[in-house]
Amino acid sequence: MIVILDFGSQYTQLIARRLRELEVFCEILPFSTSLEAILERKPTGLILSGGPSSVHAAKSPRPKKEILESGLPILGICYGMQLLVQMHGGKVAASKNREFGLAKVKLQGNDLLFSGLAKHLDVWMSHGDKALKLGNGFKVLAKTPSAPYAAIGDAKRRWYGVQFHPEVAHTPQGDKILKNFARRICGDKRRWNMKGFLNEAVKDIQRQVGNEHVLLGLSGGVDSSVAAALIHKAIGKKLHCIFVDHGLNRCGDKERMNRIFKKGLGLNLKLRDASKLFLTRLKGVADPERKRKIIGRTFIEVFDEDAKRLGKIKFLAQGTLYPDVIESVSVHGPSVVIKSHHNVGGLPKRMRMKLVEPLRMLFKDEVRDLGRELGLPDEVIGQHPFPGPGLAIRILGSVTPAAVKTLQQADWIMQEELRAANWYNKIWQAFAVLLPIKSVGVMGDARTYENAVALRMVGSRDGMTAHWIHLPYDLLGKISSRIVNEVRGINRVVYDINSKPPATIEWE
Repeated sequence: MIVILDFGSQYTQLIARRLRELEVFCEILPFSTSLEAILERKPTGLILSGGPSSVHAAKSPRPKKEILESGLPILGICYGMQLLVQMHGGKVAASKNREFGLAKVKLQGNDLLFSGLAKHLDVWMSHGDKALKLGNGFKVLAKTPSAPYAAIGDAKRRWYGVQFHPEVAHTPQGDKILKNFARRICGDKRRWNMKGFLNEAVKDIQRQVGNEHVLLGLSGGVDSSVAAALIHKAIGKKLHCIFVDHGLNRCGDKERMNRIFKKGLGLNLKLRDASKLFLTRLKGVADPERKRKIIGRTFIEVFDEDAKRLGKIKFLAQGTLYPDVIESVSVHGPSVVIKSHHNVGGLPKRMRMKLVEPLRMLFKDEVRDLGRELGLPDEVIGQHPFPGPGLAIRILGSVTPAAVKTLQQADWIMQEELRAANWYNKIWQAFAVLLPIKSVGVMGDARTYENAVALRMVGSRDGMTAHWIHLPYDLLGKISSRIVNEVRGINRVVYDINSKPPATIEWE
């Protein structure tokens, strides 16, 4: 495996994703991780990520020097390269000509890191500092007009650095650079894929659980569905699943749960209708954060009640993914946590269960691949992401039963037309948002004053960034026409054409 030390770059997860796509297993750790903790994982190499700091600034994040002297092959990316230079006799300073965006590097000679690549490469730069002088042992491997040390290497120590970002899509040959580092320089020959992961995960679950029973909150989303199928494969009927219907789901979700999981896969599944309780507690609440907290607190309360009825169960399963784990650990220490994810920090102490998290080392696309290995239908693993609070955060303003029904109908029409036109699978996420806005319209020569709905459709590779979809006008027109004609209370449909950033994917 390869260990990636994180120095706070927005691209760190992309490094891991690219390596996984190359069938190289990797793990992201904070830059402050000890050498002992790194060596416990028996890595074949280290990657030092980029980061927003300057290596010449006071209190800039640095690894312990013993890590760099461990004898492991090292690839420093952007800030990581500058660390290699600064910590070994070189000099880094602010650049007069900063580079942000596309650039073209010219390779200098032949080296394993760039084996099989052309002399000139398109790369993505994002830096305001640059190396001014190299320490002993480093040689220049690539240049740009404004960066004389765009890539450096010390073949004897197997230390390499690139000023650009090979992990992003804007560096077209970046995956080959990462592959050369992992395979040729680190000598990592093992292939990591979902078939192998599935076999190991089943054994791990069986070892952890033994003869005990496991409880899982099954929402029907990709993560919990794959977790349920995997654990069911490992322990069969000893898995107990609870679907809490909070009344904020899409049309047909409850029926789909029963058809696919209870009848199709034969899971021990209990469907709990708590929709009245959730909607009562949400009455009059418009603030999105309050909505989330009310829904989360009520879900735990209902789930806990049902769990107690099953008797003493020692294990609770969750569909925690690797980004959930990464985002809950700050690279700057426990005092500055990036995000406390509900799957990582939200388990109530009173439940006193041990966690089973078989997906915690996987990214979303890997979870979908695992679902295919498990034989889950495409309507489960191919579905668009759906937020835990459901339609509550797609109804701007107060959540009422009437508003939920209106949005369910509008969203269903949109989904139906996207599937019919073969557009559903081309989109990362598509949904409708009920706006707290009324406008004047005309229907049958009569004046109307009704609500507006916004359609949101985005394309993305990983959800970190997203672009709005250029849907054909005819299809947009058909969706709009059907919603206005078939859903009472809506007389206007608008289309959201904002990307992420600056906007987020969800509206709340």
